[in-house]
Amino acid sequence: MLKNTMPSPPEVDSPPPVPAVVDPPRPESLLNPEERAARDTAIQEFVERFAKGPDSDLYANMLRTVCRLSRDGTRRAEVKLVDKALAELRYAFKIFAPYEEFPKVSIFGSSRTPENHPDYLQAVRFAERMRECNWMVITGAGDGIMKAGHGGAGADKSFGVAIRLPFEQRTNTIIEGDQKLVNFKYFFTRKLMFMKEALAVALFPGGFGTQDEGFEVLTLVQTGKTALVPIVLVDAPGGTYWQHWRTYVKAELLHTGMISPEDMHLIKLTDKVEEAVDEIITFYRRFHSYRYVKDRCVMRLNTPLPPGSLEHIQKEFAGILDGGTYELGGPLPEEMESWPDKQRLVFKFNRRSHGRLRQMVDYINRVDLHAPAARSGS
Repeated sequence: MLKNTMPSPPEVDSPPPVPAVVDPPRPESLLNPEERAARDTAIQEFVERFAKGPDSDLYANMLRTVCRLSRDGTRRAEVKLVDKALAELRYAFKIFAPYEEFPKVSIFGSSRTPENHPDYLQAVRFAERMRECNWMVITGAGDGIMKAGHGGAGADKSFGVAIRLPFEQRTNTIIEGDQKLVNFKYFFTRKLMFMKEALAVALFPGGFGTQDEGFEVLTLVQTGKTALVPIVLVDAPGGTYWQHWRTYVKAELLHTGMISPEDMHLIKLTDKVEEAVDEIITFYRRFHSYRYVKDRCVMRLNTPLPPGSLEHIQKEFAGILDGGTYELGGPLPEEMESWPDKQRLVFKFNRRSHGRLRQMVDYINRVDLHAPAARSGS
């Protein structure tokens, strides 16, 4: 007869045992001045020999961080994560670098969409039109909407940022073997490249992954962790996927005060390819880019503002200022090296009202157009 080797259940009135609290291992003591000086000298000599250049100070900082990881007794699994993530990013930067001058749109959507589905055909048409506007596309390199994006743009105008999964995801036949295909182990490094390299985002119907990517893009833009970019939600003609999504967002996020009404201006919902393309192209009609110089936002403009528009901006968008007024001029001394020929709009942005900032960009782009487009995200 087999003996029951299962442990006896605990008494009903006996609380479960409390695990002992174990103090984390103490890191080694900080380096003394002599040790720190020796380390810094060795790093400086190494950088001078193997990583010399304008960014040598940053490479030296990275090596100090490596030394600290070692001194902290960081676990091997965590060191492997840092090592692999850095290697993935280094390779991705190298692949994208030769195409820096080409604007790119990241396309998200389901990998399961059949090639005869209206969503697939809509994604093909969208990518075709973006190619005609001299844009490149970035997709996750799988099938479905991702393949549609590559099919519309063509392999020569496509990037693939693939994720290695134990199921479902495989590289589509259009981008497979292309030099512009990058394979990632980690979602977070892959997502970083999707946003870092894109000047626009187009979302087609999809599953959890598409929802995740869409909400992450919105979060980054809403919080100012990435620059404003046009975000278009594209349905097939007569489709309702994004309409139902917008209904949920309004009912459960907007009307309960979890987001602001202005946040709805960060998106454009449409079932027409030409509207989606126009949303992206017009976003960069006059607006070029912006950066921060200390407490000032410096917005670069492709063409000067028309007469009278500055006065309108002063009145209509005073609420997003953190003191001061809007000023037009040339580049500031701190950013003279970047597009010195472009007019600047300089102001102290409160760094909160990104939905209103998007409305101001829309005004700047469309002020001299006869029929300003209505925002359909709201």
